[in-house]
Amino acid sequence: MEYALILESIDNPQDVKALSREETRALCEELRTYLIDQVSRTGGHLASNLGAVELTVAIHRVFDTSRDRLVFDVGHQCYCHKILTGRRAAFSTLRQFGGLSGFPKPHESVHDAFIAGHASNSVSVALGMAEARTLLGEDYSVLALLGDGALSGGLAYEGLNNAGASGEPLIVILNDNGMSISRNVGAMSEHLSQLRSKPGYYRFKKGYRRLLGSSGLGRRIYRFNHRIKTGIKKALLPHATLFENMGFTYLGPVDGHDVDQLQSTLEWARDLNCPVLVHVRTVKGKGYGYAEQEPNRYHGVGPFDPAVGVSQEDKESFSSVFGRELCALAGEDARVCAITAAMADGTGLDGFAAHFPRRFFDVGIAEGHAAAMAAGMAKQGMIPVFAVYSTFLQRAYDQIIHDAALSNLHVVFAVDRAGLVGADGETHQGIFDAAFLSDIPNMTVLCPASFAELRAMLRRALFEIDGPVAIRYPRGGEGDYRADSGTAAFVELCPGEDITLCAYGTMVNNILAAAELLAAQGVHARVVKVNRISPLRDEEILAVLGGTQRLLVAEESESVGCVGQRLAAILTELGTPPQHLALCNLRKSFPAQGSVAQVQRAAGLDAESLAKIALEVCREQ
Repeated sequence: MEYALILESIDNPQDVKALSREETRALCEELRTYLIDQVSRTGGHLASNLGAVELTVAIHRVFDTSRDRLVFDVGHQCYCHKILTGRRAAFSTLRQFGGLSGFPKPHESVHDAFIAGHASNSVSVALGMAEARTLLGEDYSVLALLGDGALSGGLAYEGLNNAGASGEPLIVILNDNGMSISRNVGAMSEHLSQLRSKPGYYRFKKGYRRLLGSSGLGRRIYRFNHRIKTGIKKALLPHATLFENMGFTYLGPVDGHDVDQLQSTLEWARDLNCPVLVHVRTVKGKGYGYAEQEPNRYHGVGPFDPAVGVSQEDKESFSSVFGRELCALAGEDARVCAITAAMADGTGLDGFAAHFPRRFFDVGIAEGHAAAMAAGMAKQGMIPVFAVYSTFLQRAYDQIIHDAALSNLHVVFAVDRAGLVGADGETHQGIFDAAFLSDIPNMTVLCPASFAELRAMLRRALFEIDGPVAIRYPRGGEGDYRADSGTAAFVELCPGEDITLCAYGTMVNNILAAAELLAAQGVHARVVKVNRISPLRDEEILAVLGGTQRLLVAEESESVGCVGQRLAAILTELGTPPQHLALCNLRKSFPAQGSVAQVQRAAGLDAESLAKIALEVCREQ
């Protein structure tokens, strides 16, 4: 597809600043066309980026992000920012192995101020940067760009509260696409937004304040008028009062698709030299009909045909199987309820929400609150199931320990996206939960490798196991292994006397394939599947792994505290350590983006690499 000359001429933000007003508007339209075309090829976050086009262009016309610090919240709306900061030529590699990340990454460009992938932290980070700037006597602007969804996370309010009280100059841009904040407040609000965003209004306000502040009578008049204005604003713009009570100067609401109005408002926010909140109203999916109609479906997409939109056919996945099975179990027991943190569709709970609306709770981007709320429900007799992505569960670590495990409460954690997730990269890889959940007293951690095992383990978690239970399962579908290995903690899938290959979850597919490759070379590998990685009981380990001379354990986990390390330690304590041991994992690293197969291959966790390592172990004397 060919694009007009304006976008082709943009190599850096200075080129954006040089455009005329008419060219700037044309650039925004070209960016939308380019985004739809490129994301349809690579997949990625489409709707959020279409809604942030004019806002991103306006930011680059006012600020110099090579020096001024632009901190994204989550960062999935950074695509236009990447295109305008010298990465357009590489944009076809977005989310690909070895290519551009779908999130801000400082190693890619000086224009990316901070790594972003999780929500609600941008104001806190921006305040830290602003304070550092002042302490070091430097001069640059600091901006935090967050979506309204991030305001459902408590950390956002901690940051706003401290930032407003600090008096430190910084700008918080609230991108309000109507998904998670109050509805339109009427024509008067729109009229005021147009008035308040005009530079002339602010020049008058500044001069008016200076004039009246020069005498005692003037100051009394100013305070009287200010009280009247504040009362009117409370009635018409209640959200403005919220932010102003925190210490921010509130500007807006501003039309997020009027680049001229955005530019003038941002210029004024910069010149105010105090904590400022700019409230911008945008349309998620702007300019692409399918995305405007179904912004949730187009939030994150795989490759698709732009002419017909994203396929409506949903493939079977661990998430969808979990959702349906939980609905069935909730039909059997009225105590079963479901909690999600703004991920009803992603975790497969949209059907549960439709069938059992009174027992479904979406708490927003607030995982800590969700875990504590689940503990409260469990204490009073309910069976709460908190469905959450592994990488987001990290934010609830304290509540898991203090509120659920300490009292041994029966909370079920359905840990979706456990293990490698692929194209979202470092910030979303679920590689820590196996270690940190297993380290918590009273916690049971189950690892299904097939849809059948997920169904069976979910039933056991709800009705047969006491205390907190985590069921961890990967993104996407099952592999060749589709059996149900039963309730035992350890199960032998294949006999063999030369070496034991051990794994849990869908990594079982890789060691089964490795065993076949070894068999072709005359090596007979025993394959052991671990269904429960916590607690690991001595007698169960001895029964299956006791006396093992050569042991290879493969897992999509960091190395410290991994299951293989724990198994080896327990076997050593029991006096039967393996003579030759290979721990195959992701080591102490943050794996980058790419397909799961590509990342596994890079880490040596694919079947061919595991077979090669097993051969080396077998040759050891």
